[in-house]
Amino acid sequence: QVQLVESGGGLVQAGGSLRLSCAASGRTFSPYVMGWFRQAPGKAREFVSAISWSRGNTYYADSVKGRFTISRDNAKNTMYLQMNSLTPEDTAVYYCATTSRVVSSTQVTGVRSYDYWGQGTQVTVSS
Repeated sequence: QVQLVESGGGLVQAGGSLRLSCAASGRTFSPYVMGWFRQAPGKAREFVSAISWSRGNTYYADSVKGRFTISRDNAKNTMYLQMNSLTPEDTAVYYCATTSRVVSSTQVTGVRSYDYWGQGTQVTVSS
């Protein structure tokens, strides 16, 4: 099994920055794609960003392009999300997730593509 733990959430003002981390552990950890999703109160969980573990190909939701940067440290089994120019619409619980199989570029944005999830970390952006 794979365990994922997010950290780095908090309260920031609009225009500020925050960096989230996702530490992975477990037997035979070798993900194909890891991603970030977020969920605001009363809304469905939505895709934010993803990265292929071996090659580092990145994917971003249109709403965060140019503001967020995803990265990973393979040696540390850790994924990061650098969030800049934050707005109140970014307020949500952010979840880390990983696939256990190869998925297409279309599928990386889908919640159903991911098999393991972290507990989430709260990000609140004030105006």
